Amino acid sequence: MCPATSFADVNPPDQRSACQQFHSRCFKASSRSLGAMSSDNSDGNLSVPLRNVLNSIQCIRDRVRDGESNESQGTFNLSNFWDTLNQAVKAVSQEATKLSLAFSRPPLPSVQDGEKLSESILKGVLTLSTVYYWLPKSQGVTLRRQVRDATVEVLEGVIQLLEVILSSPRQSLTQEQLTSTGGVWSACDRFVQLPQDNKAALLVVLTAQIGVVKDAIEEINQAVSEAQDPFSDVLDDDQDEDNPRGNRDTYWSERDRRVIDPCHGLMKAAAACLRKLASAVRANGDVGAPQSVAQLDDLADVSVEISPGVDDLALCLYPPMDYSGVENNVCKLAALLNKFLGMIRSSHVCGESELTWVQFLDGAVSHNLQKAKDLTAQDS
Repeated sequence: MCPATSFADVNPPDQRSACQQFHSRCFKASSRSLGAMSSDNSDGNLSVPLRNVLNSIQCIRDRVRDGESNESQGTFNLSNFWDTLNQAVKAVSQEATKLSLAFSRPPLPSVQDGEKLSESILKGVLTLSTVYYWLPKSQGVTLRRQVRDATVEVLEGVIQLLEVILSSPRQSLTQEQLTSTGGVWSACDRFVQLPQDNKAALLVVLTAQIGVVKDAIEEINQAVSEAQDPFSDVLDDDQDEDNPRGNRDTYWSERDRRVIDPCHGLMKAAAACLRKLASAVRANGDVGAPQSVAQLDDLADVSVEISPGVDDLALCLYPPMDYSGVENNVCKLAALLNKFLGMIRSSHVCGESELTWVQFLDGAVSHNLQKAKDLTAQDS
């Protein structure tokens, strides 16, 4: 049974109608393409239905990637949404498998069977995209973004599979076809790992940001501790004895190393902000009220700016150190962290116990900012 038959409990009638209109519009356009095949396929060319479906799914992919949801005016059942979405994903996986198998061994499907296979994969894709569109922004922009990305990944996997089938020799299972079929399965399997609400979606974002910031800090730590010359492993050490490498642009001066200390402290404060926020979200995060959901989205939007800020600061610390550039990046990161801590302080995830570390980190940011500015402003 098509998953679309179980959609009734997911959304109120007005949103179901809007999504059904999208489904109908795409399906009619695709049906016109498929309907034109009877005369084109008189020579038994199986490529025609596949190419038409490929074009249709590319269009659907673009709509999903760039489109907006229709905001729900009634009660939205998130649990039913996930049940229905998982059914739709499973159906796409099954249809992709059928399509791949049909073109992996002789005999090739007849033109009629090829059209049926094409129609089936198209219906599965349309169903999946329609269910995705039913997830309103009120459930969280961060959540919706991650569901959208996962949906687009499935559609791109199907597109790749169709392209491989069209370009590969008929009646032979190529490695490319095996890989692309596995790609669809992998993209579909990802759905069971998706966050189920906006709180979980924010934690996914924070975990990724924590990892990136941690890597940047470790790279600076390693560069500082390993050698006087941070580029010794990438530059040519084969120098004449009478002309040893004397390019001081590859070395940190004593002043450079003093400047690095508060910058390193600021980067560590950034990492602590992300870690502490993740703990606060786990303990206090709420998705029951629209204002709370919106606050989680705001925190996610600012948190994704932190790792680029840390990376920019880390990069400008390598010799030759430009003190004005260091100060500029220090000020930018400190301003971002102050904004971030202010948002945390005013959000529902910040209780009395969280307020203690918010105040501590606020002081740490200010201290390292001032120390870095003092050191970069000194006369050489």
